[in-house]
Amino acid sequence: MAKDKIAYVCSNCGQESAKWMGKCPSCGQWNTFKEIRISNETGSMAAKSAASTIRNSIKNTKNKPLYLREISSKDEQRIDMHDEELNRVLGGGLVPGSIVLLGGEPGIGKSTLSLQTILRLPDKRILYVSGEESAHQLKMRSLRIPHEESDNVQILCETSLELIFEHIKEVKPELVVIDSIQTISTEDVESSPGSITQVRECASALLRFAKSSGIPVILIGHITKEGTLAGPKILEHIVDTVIQFEGDQHYMYRILRSIKNRFGNTSELGIYEMHQNGLRQVSNPSELLLTQDHDGLSGIAISSAIEGVRPFLVETQALVSTAAYGTPQRSATGFDQRRLNMLLAVLEKRVGFKLIQKDVFINIAGGLRVTDLAMDLSVIAAVLSSNVDTAIESGWCMAGEVGLSGEVRPVNRIEQRIAEAEKLGFQHMIIPKYNMQSFNHKRFNIELHPVRKVEEALRNLFG
Repeated sequence: MAKDKIAYVCSNCGQESAKWMGKCPSCGQWNTFKEIRISNETGSMAAKSAASTIRNSIKNTKNKPLYLREISSKDEQRIDMHDEELNRVLGGGLVPGSIVLLGGEPGIGKSTLSLQTILRLPDKRILYVSGEESAHQLKMRSLRIPHEESDNVQILCETSLELIFEHIKEVKPELVVIDSIQTISTEDVESSPGSITQVRECASALLRFAKSSGIPVILIGHITKEGTLAGPKILEHIVDTVIQFEGDQHYMYRILRSIKNRFGNTSELGIYEMHQNGLRQVSNPSELLLTQDHDGLSGIAISSAIEGVRPFLVETQALVSTAAYGTPQRSATGFDQRRLNMLLAVLEKRVGFKLIQKDVFINIAGGLRVTDLAMDLSVIAAVLSSNVDTAIESGWCMAGEVGLSGEVRPVNRIEQRIAEAEKLGFQHMIIPKYNMQSFNHKRFNIELHPVRKVEEALRNLFG
């Protein structure tokens, strides 16, 4: 028997190397290379088992090169998951033959989301493979989720990839869920489940099965201590779609965010609310993310943000206090820390407020993490409101990106932001002056205040 080859893979970025290196040349991280073994055999047991399953379920077709004009441009019929939030993040539904990776921290609700989703698909034959929980535990969880009784979901508690493929051959499912990929192992690889080699071989075999049979596969993955998907990045390269389920366990809200999607937009966002009987879709997050009793409280500003194609209003909270120790603190929850430092420098240099000896804390209400640059104006307004201990009048919201010279830069989809603010009853909105040229502002009843610099925005808010 030929000797197995040894290769090294960076656990941070997935860079491969023939020899071990202390520093990864791709991502620059130290001591991230892990040893993996590559079998010289023409095919692993998992691949052979997958190929046998495929041959018995579909006809073998030989591929041939096609001209670009001969390829159909029609979108494939997607599978409706009966979940608007999940459909939005997936790009309109689950694509047949795709492989989706769902990641998240322990206890965040990955298994609950997967189970309640498949229980809503009574017209699909589904195989749910659990390597972490027993069948009794899954039954108890399903009893907490309201659903109609049906015989379309079969539960398999198994960790051997070869046996899983045998059961797939018998059941002939239309959807396969693996919970989780880190617990699955193949006999062809001599390493423990969850290692880089095992995860790579198992995911590759499942990918070949999904592409050849047209049966979609959903993989549930763990999150490392650093907050990245365990696997390592190799797992993200293999799959078609990577969605991450995130949120603070102390909050009731959960965010479903797309990191990679070959069949849709990666900027889409799904919001859920955790209850005892499962996850509830949040169709209008603005009403839940806004606190209605903040009148007279300083350090609170409302921003009209957009994630993907979805506008919602977010409450930005700030606290500015005298530094108790020599070095002032800068802390941001749900907002980029480096962006906060830049905005504080702009506020001090361009507007003239001295914050060098002040502690500054920023929090996005509801446990949400927002990456929209239009949040800049609300962060500056909240910081200044807390610094002078003066509340912003109710009925005001804003949207605008702040540049290094103190100018308020235009933002995209301004009409959607204004419409969302008007729908929730806001009377005044600060927007970049340049955006006034791109739409008909007379059709809105909300009073718009176009500004060109940060000073003008603060003058409108505080006089």
